[in-house]
Amino acid sequence: MYPGAYVSRFPDKPAAISASTGEVLTYRELEENSARLARFLYDAGLRRGDHLAVIADNHPRVFEIYWAALRSGLYITAVNNHLTADEAAYIVNDCGAQALVVSGTLSALAEKVLDGTPQARIRLAYHGSVPGYRSYEEELRTVSPEPLPRQPRGGDMLYSSGTTGRPKGIKQPLPDREVHEPGDPYVAIFGPQYGFDTDTVYLSPAPIYHAAPLRFGGVVQALGGTVVLMDRFDAEGALAAIERYRVTHSQWVPTMFVRMLKLDKEIRERYDLSSLKVAVHAAAPCPVEVKQAMIDWWGPVLYEYYASTEGNGGTFISSPEWLAKPGSVGRPGIGILHICADDGTELPTGETGLIYFEREDWPFEYHNAPEKSAESRHPEHPLWTTTGDVGYVDADGYLYLTDRKAFMIISGGVNIYPQEIENALALHPAVFDVGVIGVPDPEMGESVLAVVEPAPGVETGPELAEQLRGYLRERIAHYKVPRRVEFARELPRTPTGKLVKGKLRERFH
Repeated sequence: MYPGAYVSRFPDKPAAISASTGEVLTYRELEENSARLARFLYDAGLRRGDHLAVIADNHPRVFEIYWAALRSGLYITAVNNHLTADEAAYIVNDCGAQALVVSGTLSALAEKVLDGTPQARIRLAYHGSVPGYRSYEEELRTVSPEPLPRQPRGGDMLYSSGTTGRPKGIKQPLPDREVHEPGDPYVAIFGPQYGFDTDTVYLSPAPIYHAAPLRFGGVVQALGGTVVLMDRFDAEGALAAIERYRVTHSQWVPTMFVRMLKLDKEIRERYDLSSLKVAVHAAAPCPVEVKQAMIDWWGPVLYEYYASTEGNGGTFISSPEWLAKPGSVGRPGIGILHICADDGTELPTGETGLIYFEREDWPFEYHNAPEKSAESRHPEHPLWTTTGDVGYVDADGYLYLTDRKAFMIISGGVNIYPQEIENALALHPAVFDVGVIGVPDPEMGESVLAVVEPAPGVETGPELAEQLRGYLRERIAHYKVPRRVEFARELPRTPTGKLVKGKLRERFH
């Protein structure tokens, strides 16, 4: 299905709503405006396989742009609007975008990107004017809303978060079908997995340029539901949105859970969350204590999946399963799971190694980076691919994540995974945020450093540092306890909750 299929049934139903302003994009508007933009781009010379980039805020209009690409055979690349102008221009150029659509609320960034992206010959700005860009609304006003005679299915080409280096464009071949024909893998997998349908009201508190919010929003609209977009995550604001819009489905990252759990009890109990049937979480491992506290609060509505922007595989787990297997991210639902040593040897149950998924139907590549594509393949099995995560599988086939291989600390020849230390500190009342890295050590090669963002009003210093180290000694092996604890006003996280450890290393090495 695709949104146009619902216009005859409920033309005035909201396809997307802005939680902050209440602005509504109806199914009729979504269908007509996406058809207009598709025709506009076609008349400008864009054809199947060409690229459209968007630097957007969390505005409902983003879905017009998204569906315009999907109904005209284009690749759409959503660009992180928190990047510098040079970083954003790199992505626009790297993906080869001939068209660039920006939000007027991001005019400062859009203007700076202008000179550095000469190949983007079509430039439009919506929801406000930007020098050097034509008005999206005015240009589309004179274009026919009649769909193009052929509407080949497009796709997204999104970029990794770049937490360990330059972001990489992740590209899959375009499907050989039209937009209205069945076969979309995300709809086929996630629709039945989480019960999305025409009654769904889906809250998206994360930036829409990120893979999960964009793709899940598309799935909800393909199945006739409503997407509620928050401008940005706010702990109490998210609870208020659930109550106001009677949200049935939502998606989160663990740092959002931590922020909501640290609200005063009175605030947490102020809002009616009874409409919530499914609270999906992903993107980063969730500490056991955090997830247990969320299930205690919200009930068994938490559903976790482990996957990646690459889409090379995935595992799934429900709340009842997780309560029986705390800490697991589930069993494979997409692809065949393999755990391998550094030399590619497949490891037995219970041993920790690099996580590979085997899929015949998902030949992703890193755009303009053949060496990175090659690195993602198993040395002997080209259909086995990895994104660099490390973990193990138990006797029942449940996967447990250990950390990313790139984040592992080797201290005195012993492997230490920062995630375990970060998880142990996540709910300490003095800790608002924490990141753990390895720093050079003349004796051990590397030693463990914890960088802590203190909770509001907490006094930092050697006494608190030693208190946190003592707290950790009660929870993890002593050799894993950080030798040093430093304090910072803020940790460098992406708006999707991922810690940018490269920046943390630059700051503290």
